[in-house]
Amino acid sequence: MTGLSIRNGEWVVVCDGAKALVLENTGDAKFPNLKTIEVFEQKDLTTREQGADAPGRTHSSVGHGRSAVTQTDWHDQAEQTFLTDLVHHLDAAVGAGRTKSMIVIAPPRALGMLRPAYSHGLKGAVRAELDKDLVKMPVHEIEKRLSGG
Repeated sequence: MTGLSIRNGEWVVVCDGAKALVLENTGDAKFPNLKTIEVFEQKDLTTREQGADAPGRTHSSVGHGRSAVTQTDWHDQAEQTFLTDLVHHLDAAVGAGRTKSMIVIAPPRALGMLRPAYSHGLKGAVRAELDKDLVKMPVHEIEKRLSGG
């Protein structure tokens, strides 16, 4: 991965649909030193625990046909809720002046869920987005990947 300049005090938010690391660069752009500020994790419930009902059935308004109704994707819904809550938290942090800018790193699917939830203020604070899945790596490895090392 090519070197990314991370400013002093800038946040690096590394997430997917179930976990988020909020890191702050306490070093400088040349020698970043990422420190964990917060970690958010979603409890991974089984589909059985999230929704108990079987898919519904409906009668056709014409004729005698019946068809199944698509079952709710509870994992997808849980990811969306987790990421929306994360965006609200980050927006509040920007509003409170805890950070002025951040870099968001997430897999493409998660970025697609995050973007529509960005407020105007948060959109202005997000300096860069990277479509990478780094959330399961240790912080020192994330730091190394981002600095091009």
